[in-house]
Amino acid sequence: MAETLDVVLRSARKRLNARGCEDAATEARLLAEWAFSLTRLELITKAEMPVDLAHLKAFEAAIVRRLAGEPVHRIMGFREFFGLRLEMSAATLEPRADTEVLVELVRDIVKARGRQADELAILDLGTGTGAIALALLTVLKNAKATITDIVQNALATAKKNARTNELSERVAAVHGSWFDPVAGRFDVIVSNPPYIPSAVVPTLDIEVRQHDPLAALDGGTDGLDPYRAIAAGAAVHLNAGGIVALEIGFDQASDVKGIFKEAGFALLELRNDLGGRDRALAFALQ
Repeated sequence: MAETLDVVLRSARKRLNARGCEDAATEARLLAEWAFSLTRLELITKAEMPVDLAHLKAFEAAIVRRLAGEPVHRIMGFREFFGLRLEMSAATLEPRADTEVLVELVRDIVKARGRQADELAILDLGTGTGAIALALLTVLKNAKATITDIVQNALATAKKNARTNELSERVAAVHGSWFDPVAGRFDVIVSNPPYIPSAVVPTLDIEVRQHDPLAALDGGTDGLDPYRAIAAGAAVHLNAGGIVALEIGFDQASDVKGIFKEAGFALLELRNDLGGRDRALAFALQ
């Protein structure tokens, strides 16, 4: 007799909990929704449903991958971010909820200036999945975005996400490092750059160090090299009244503020993430 969905789920939760997963119930549910092609409500209403072998094998394979340390959303291949469904690839970071703080910071500054209906030009440096740029385009309806990345595979993933979310007509993609491939000026320059010191990368959790791309994590000896590069090139690419907004590591606010002050920028706002840690900074030219 085939096992029921409820029995399979309970077993998966137990195994994930034994491994030490902080939220085994949520992880088991997400993988079940994906493997069995069910909604959250259907997992409840169809709890007594016998599961077929093909779906059970897919679910078991997913649980085995998770037990080996692969993150849930890597297994699924996508993640929700700011209401968008974004696919990932081996060349992209997994979009994380903390980064939504950066999107909200830019949105709020633009709104406070009464420019949310303007035809703003946005530049997203090191775009990865395209998460930041695409999320901003959903809240700034007349804006257009240029996205850059040093990795072609990442750019391809971002462009696919733009198409999937019906935003591709407002996105231009260019390949290269930081400002190297960029021409013109922008109203918003935004980035979630690599900011982890090189020596720290090998000490990160297995979910990060073995599954996120190294190039998107390693910020150089002190983790600040990307901020220096952005600060050095931002002024010549900013329109009058433009802003630079960046995600930072929780302990980097003072250093990043110093780097941008030396480059002629003044801090507009520092914003914390949901855990109360420094997470995003916005600057304007002095």
